[in-house]
Amino acid sequence: MGYSRAVRSGPFIAVSGTVGTNPDGSYSPYLVDQVERCLQIIQSAIEALGGKMEQVIRTRIFIKDITHWEEVARVHGKIFGSIRPACTLVEVHRLIDAGALLEMEADAFVI
Repeated sequence: MGYSRAVRSGPFIAVSGTVGTNPDGSYSPYLVDQVERCLQIIQSAIEALGGKMEQVIRTRIFIKDITHWEEVARVHGKIFGSIRPACTLVEVHRLIDAGALLEMEADAFVI
């Protein structure tokens, strides 16, 4: 499927759907670990294109079990609490890999 982890067009950076895979391709069984890993991957992608997490204007979170939204919100809030991007959190039936408990996207505006 040709795609990029992230693309920059002018001042905009769009980060593709990101699951919380560890460097060895495995998944932690813990949702909080996967959220933290997603955000690490997203941060690396944004920084590689000249942006910063402080410039994120929107996040989208797709989670398998919406009853765990507060766990996701706590980790998201540690990074974005003072940045306050627009955020969407929705439950989905299935993700690309059975080990993934959530998937995240982010958009940034770099000036």
